[in-house]
Formats: sequence, structure tokens, C-alpha cells
Amino acid sequence: MQPFEIRELRRIDFKNSILVDGFPSVGLVSSIIANYLTTLLRLEYVGYIDSPFFPALTLIRNSVPMAPARLYASGDAMPGDKQIALFTSELQPSQNIVKPLGEMLINWAIQNKCKLILSVGGLVIEREVDNNNINAEDADQISVYGIASNSKAAKYLELTDVEPFIEGIITGTSGILLREGKKRGFDVVVLLTEARQEIADARAAALLMAAIDQMVLKMNLDIVPLCKEAEKMEVRISKLSHQAELKAKDETPQPIIGYR
Repeated sequence: MQPFEIRELRRIDFKNSILVDGFPSVGLVSSIIANYLTTLLRLEYVGYIDSPFFPALTLIRNSVPMAPARLYASGDAMPGDKQIALFTSELQPSQNIVKPLGEMLINWAIQNKCKLILSVGGLVIEREVDNNNINAEDADQISVYGIASNSKAAKYLELTDVEPFIEGIITGTSGILLREGKKRGFDVVVLLTEARQEIADARAAALLMAAIDQMVLKMNLDIVPLCKEAEKMEVRISKLSHQAELKAKDETPQPIIGYR
């Protein structure tokens, strides 16, 4: 039995696309960014991940039922257009599914001939931050770090102001994607910034979004309105994530039998 299966609602050509890993991380920055990109680029709901290891819940957005783990892309992209695809969810993957989930993502990227996987996440911070005063000046005091799976992928980091991630541990899907990218020779870039663990961190998400803009979007996004927009999404994502966590706790986690 396969732990995950991607079901497409419509067929999209993902050749040379950039795949964004939007599964939740510290501060829910991945989820905030995924939602921001979906709105900014007008991405469409084109598929979902089906798995017996996800809790039995359905997300309702604009009166449309959606799966808990979803695939978005530009439905009207023409040949030669820049295609951004992303997987996202409000569910924090449990430890027993992170490895097969990350491997499924990179398998899908290779099969669909994507050119790059971009994964974003948060690093835990312990110092005090003014939660009610998120602005560009505060954001400038926080660093964004980047690491690539190989020298070819590292060239993307040269387009940004991020600092190199020299030593430490990267967990979650980001860590699996980075490791698998190194092993398979596939381009993976991971961007990380300091984030508050207990809440959805809009400031951290805005900083990472600015780095993504430098790297691939080239839209010259302004950090000030970006922070304000991220704050709006922070409230909605926190609520959805909390609801999803409550539902997930109602169900007993099952081991992935026979998976290696």
C-alpha cells in the first residue's frame, strides 16, 4: 500500500516549474507563504494528496470542499510561462509520515520534470519580540538563511540577500527534501528564518516571501505591505491549523506498515 497518492483534478504541464513545499513548519510560515503565493499569483486548486494517514477532514474555502493537503498551480499558463506549483496544508505532518511525504514530493517533482524545489521554514527563537509592532525596521534585524542541495541550486541563493546556513539541523519536509536532493542530484533550495514557535509568525513569513521574490518572482515586493498582508493571513491560518490539530488529536496515529 502506498502511503500517499497525488490525484490531479486537471492536467497541468509542470515541466521546468518551481515546486514550493508549503507544509507547516515552525511559526506556520510555510502555510502563510503558500496562501500568499496562491492569492498573489492566482493559483488554482488542481490536485490533492490522498492518504489514509491524514485525518478525516475537509477544508471549506469560498464554499468549495477541499482536501487537507492540496496542489495549486497556474491553470492558464502558456508554454514558456513561469510556472509556480505548490503543495500546502494546514496539517502539521506527524513524525511517522514526514519521511515518506518528503520522498513523495521529490518523486513527483522528478516525474513531472520540475526544475527546482523550494522549501521554506522557521528556526525557533527564544528572545522577546513585539508581536503588535511588525514593521520593516523590525524585520531588518532578523536574518534569512539559505542552503542548497548542490552547486547548481546554490546559484539561486546568489540572487538573494540570504546568509548561508553553515551548521545545524533542518527537520520536517525541508530536511528530507534537502537530503534527497543531494542524494539524487536534484536542485533543492531551503530558506529559513527565525520564527516564533507558538503562533503563526507573519513577520518571518514576510521575510521569506521577500527572499522568494528576489530569487524567482522578480516582482519587487515591498516588505511593508507584505508584512501587513501576512498579518491578515496569520489570523486565518492559525485558526485553520488549530481546528485541524484538534481533529487530528481525535484520531489515533497509525504506523506506516511495510514502508521503507
